[in-house]
Amino acid sequence: TRDAINNVEAYFEQHPALLKQATGADQLVPAPEAGATQPAEFHCHPSNTINALNRLKGMLTTDVESYDKLSLDQRSQMRRIMLCVSDTIDKVVKMPGVSADDQRLLKKLKSDMLSTIEYAPVWIIMAVALALGIGTMIGWRRVATTIGEKIGKKGMTYAQGMSAQMTAAVSIGLASYTGMPVSTTHVLSSSVAGTMVVDGGGLQRKTVTSILMAWVFTLPAAVLLSGGLY
Repeated sequence: TRDAINNVEAYFEQHPALLKQATGADQLVPAPEAGATQPAEFHCHPSNTINALNRLKGMLTTDVESYDKLSLDQRSQMRRIMLCVSDTIDKVVKMPGVSADDQRLLKKLKSDMLSTIEYAPVWIIMAVALALGIGTMIGWRRVATTIGEKIGKKGMTYAQGMSAQMTAAVSIGLASYTGMPVSTTHVLSSSVAGTMVVDGGGLQRKTVTSILMAWVFTLPAAVLLSGGLY
């Protein structure tokens, strides 16, 4: 991360016109007034990129070998500044006139810079895997019955099951590779519905309606619940 920050700063110092162009594309956000009683807000703008990189270098000195040596406020501030610089890099990469080699370089530097803050701890990965595994062990029968018998008007054949599973596997694999937020359940149930339609058996309207309603209300319900808990 420290090396990536130094390299990003060196690149922008060698290409100041790109930062000026990115600054002109955005409306400048005024800084908070001096002496304001409320806490100062964090303003992200391409014109502040060099200053932001200098602040990062000031926090990540050579004697800092771990984020544990930084205070909670410093870590939070550093994360926000890194994301701000990352946003500027994204804007520069999309600008006309930036060569393909420079685009690849900036994307690589961005990935290296964020690699130490964009990750999931091992215990979180294990907890999610256990939750999914235990949930499937407990409720597998209901899931299998719904997918295999209640989406279509006829029972699923082996060929339909194989087609749906292959479609789901390919779709989920591509989504994982490209980073798209795709739900396994959504993909699988849609694949099963597709085989039922092609086979001519038709779909059970009640089940399909229930699935669609669950898709529609899952996002706002999760937003409200997480917001309420926070």
